[in-house]
Amino acid sequence: MKNLVFIIIAFITTISVLGCGKKQQTLEEMQQPISMETLTTMQSPEVKAPEAKVEVGTPIVVRGAKLEALPPAGPYKPTPVEIQTALKNANFYIGAIDGKIGPKTKKAIVEFQKANGLTADAKVGPKTWNVLNRYLNPENTPQAR
Repeated sequence: MKNLVFIIIAFITTISVLGCGKKQQTLEEMQQPISMETLTTMQSPEVKAPEAKVEVGTPIVVRGAKLEALPPAGPYKPTPVEIQTALKNANFYIGAIDGKIGPKTKKAIVEFQKANGLTADAKVGPKTWNVLNRYLNPENTPQAR
């Protein structure tokens, strides 16, 4: 009985050490670039590689495929410089355009929101920016407030 247990343990150890006869790839072999020929042979039978050669930089047109644009990630969020520039052009901000939303900028935002019938919360959300961005272009600047 002891011999049988010893033989079984030796057999299991031998199989686990030798493996199933499958060669394990080295790290260098796994990191080798794949050529187009190798890639073509790896594809399934229903997928065929294009037969025409395409130069780098040439746009590829896929016929029969429908591409859809992704929806926008959300409303546009203006930068502090854009906010300050638009407020200055609208004659609500007199400070330096430094890209920092400080007390002067917040006060100017509130004044602008009140003057335009918006919720005066000192935040430039989509509704406030929709009105304020008209003043980003200097041509829309009012002469006097």
